[in-house]
Amino acid sequence: MMEEDLVQEIMGEFATSTGLRSGSAAAVRRYLWTDAFAVCNYLALYQHSSDETYLHLALGLVDQVHEILGRHRDDDPRRGWISGLDEGEGRLHPTAGGMRIGKKLPERQPGEPYDEKLEWERDGQYYHYLTKWMHALCCVSRVIDNPVYASWAAELAGTAHNAFYHLGADGEKRLYWKMSIDLSRPLVAAMGHHDSLDGLISCIEVREQMRGQTEKMARSLEAEISDLADMCRGVNWTTPDPLGLGGLLADTWRLVQLQGAKGHLPLAGLLQDMLEAAAVGLSIYTRDNSMHQPADYRLAFRELGLCIGLQAVERIEMLVSSRPDLFKSEYRLASLLETLRNYLPLRWMIKHFWLKPENREIPSWQEHAEINMVMLATSLMPDGYLDLNAE
Repeated sequence: MMEEDLVQEIMGEFATSTGLRSGSAAAVRRYLWTDAFAVCNYLALYQHSSDETYLHLALGLVDQVHEILGRHRDDDPRRGWISGLDEGEGRLHPTAGGMRIGKKLPERQPGEPYDEKLEWERDGQYYHYLTKWMHALCCVSRVIDNPVYASWAAELAGTAHNAFYHLGADGEKRLYWKMSIDLSRPLVAAMGHHDSLDGLISCIEVREQMRGQTEKMARSLEAEISDLADMCRGVNWTTPDPLGLGGLLADTWRLVQLQGAKGHLPLAGLLQDMLEAAAVGLSIYTRDNSMHQPADYRLAFRELGLCIGLQAVERIEMLVSSRPDLFKSEYRLASLLETLRNYLPLRWMIKHFWLKPENREIPSWQEHAEINMVMLATSLMPDGYLDLNAE
């Protein structure tokens, strides 16, 4: 089966299994991270095939996410939009209160003891999920040339920053990792390793998408970008986690595209720092990783995240080589990219392993079936998620 045919099959199954096209509200299940990747996959299928069915699925999914994850849970005594806006205004500004994660369990209540393991299963808002949704909205805005989706991304960027940003006890700028559904209190005060980087690049992407559409809204993100840039200074981005590595490489490609379009970066040396961290992280990961283990001991979506990110490396090389004038100050780029090329065979190893039907029948695949399905599809057709089509 051709890869595009397989992506069509996977994303068709996803639409049915999550209630996107079942017509039954009771069957609908939305989860913000998975749905952000799914929107990009449907856009890629639409651009590859010109079949408007996939565009309708992408736009319908955006609407469904806003209608469900932009509102309070069914088991919550609160009703309506989590922003507190009335019905009409909420529909016009569905991201004004942020977006719920979509976890099965309700959020931890004030005064309820913290349980680290249980917290992973509880609802709330994650900063790094909100950045994924900002990116998905920008992708929709680009594909259909509609500024409304970019304006929703900009509102979400401002809301997220206002809620998650704070000064630590040492006076340093920081981001909470997890907030309550209404953004009134932190649920996990620790800061995610790459959250500030995701936020910085996402806010720049949103700002550039807004230019020429709503200049006032684009300018409104300058304070957020400044704060996030401060948080990114001097940070070592190295991680051996495959999902984190994939995200780091995908973020690097977004940054390269944004520089290629506008000719500037927010921090000198940031691009090289990211590539160096990815190279170091990959050296650690390949020395001590789970890829020699049977499927039962592996998490598909984490490995597939790395597979997606590795597909950005050759894209980075091509753009850097085509625009030497923009990257001449980045003197280590060529050697870092050469180092990263050594890890490209991992793409095929990961992809081929999870394409084997027997490896998708194990409990760990079924437990995370929807996120695994969608990220497998993204690994097979990554341009909808990776490429900004910036000019």
